[in-house]
Amino acid sequence: MAPFEVKVSKSEVVSAVLPVHEHWLPLSNLDLLLPPVDVGVFFCYEKPTKFISGAGHHNFGSLVKVLKNALSQALVIYYAFAGEMDANMVGEPEILCNNRGVDFVEAYADVELRELNLYNPDESVEGKLVPLKKNGVLAVQATQLKCGGVVVGCTFDHRVADAYSANMFLVSWAELSQSKTLSILPSFRRSLLSPRRPGQFECSLNDMYVLISTLPPPPKNEPTTNCTILPPSTPISRIYYVEAEQVRILQLLANYGNNCPKSKRSKFESFCAFLWKLLATRTSVNSTSDTKTYSRLGIVVDGRTRIVEGDDRIQTKLAMATYFGNVLSIPFGEFTNKELIELPLSLIANEVHNFLDEALTKEHFLGLIDFVEAHRPEPLLAKIYASKVTKEEPALVVSSGLRFPVRRMDFGWGAPVFGSYHFPWASQSGYVMPMPSPSGNGDWVVYMHLSKEQIEMVENNAAHIFKPFYLY
Repeated sequence: MAPFEVKVSKSEVVSAVLPVHEHWLPLSNLDLLLPPVDVGVFFCYEKPTKFISGAGHHNFGSLVKVLKNALSQALVIYYAFAGEMDANMVGEPEILCNNRGVDFVEAYADVELRELNLYNPDESVEGKLVPLKKNGVLAVQATQLKCGGVVVGCTFDHRVADAYSANMFLVSWAELSQSKTLSILPSFRRSLLSPRRPGQFECSLNDMYVLISTLPPPPKNEPTTNCTILPPSTPISRIYYVEAEQVRILQLLANYGNNCPKSKRSKFESFCAFLWKLLATRTSVNSTSDTKTYSRLGIVVDGRTRIVEGDDRIQTKLAMATYFGNVLSIPFGEFTNKELIELPLSLIANEVHNFLDEALTKEHFLGLIDFVEAHRPEPLLAKIYASKVTKEEPALVVSSGLRFPVRRMDFGWGAPVFGSYHFPWASQSGYVMPMPSPSGNGDWVVYMHLSKEQIEMVENNAAHIFKPFYLY
């Protein structure tokens, strides 16, 4: 596909439609574990043939008007997205909820939807269809394509929201655009994540998180990021299509010899184990070291259902289910590359399950909250993000996007034909997120941000599973 240009036609700030009382919203202890990085998400729509909210009109101007009107209503409820990040007296970030608003860009791309090379989002999405957030907490871009199709892209500050929270907002935005009753209302009750008095935590958290002040400085003449230095091989992004049958086969292999239904490995665990084994094979081939080399795998865990286990009140459980913010932990495991190559997938899946299981408890998340409190105001970072990464010793983080509400993102002119998160972060660790296909047939869309060598490994050795994604 030939390169295409995106021209901005209009830029304005969309604020909440109702006045918002200015106030400070502190970040929770779990928010404080996130570095200042932005996350992108985008949805692709064919040329509208219907338009629920516009009396039959479906030109780009009327579509944008609906997006803006619904956004201004959503920001009344999701007021944190209309604010700004600032530092408190001890230097920690806080949200100033002042209804500063959201930068909203209208643009035109000289390309048809069928021509978008979504397999290579570095070429088609980055800097074009997902906006660069310059101010505030959230930025939005609506792009009209040459064929009449539309792409809606957003970028938000990860310190303010995790994917679960962003998904809540996106669904509410779409529902408001069609004048529907909201299916969910967010909770900003920071007291749900308050530290205990006295606090207590397991020493094992010292193996999962590290004080940023203890990290070595980046090498001279190396570009720096908000997290660590750039990896030895500049990463690239790719989007693949994985058929449901291939996911099923991976799960069968991961459960080979496992006759206990209660200990059956999930599709997600099986996928993570397979990817871990696959990428370790590549490092072994090129390893020139005589010493043992390790591959590390981290998995992002949502703690919303864990924090309210047992005898917690129904009201607390409901509030936690709608909690807006970050409720994440990133446990990780490590194996030598030799072990990953030689062990069957079932044993690797067991290891994935075991290190995940340690973090899937109420005590883990309550302890993590207390752990952060004990070190404040010193900022912490997940150790897998900060580990020194080489070609021989890679690190990979996988985050499940299988609850991504792509099929619910109908603003009144039909559901998207495609949607994906876009997260080309600058950590040394690779990043992978599987999401549901818009078709709803059980197939997956997988976003990968890995080194060039790792991408080649995926495509050379697992092309039957990871198929380059194209819309048509």
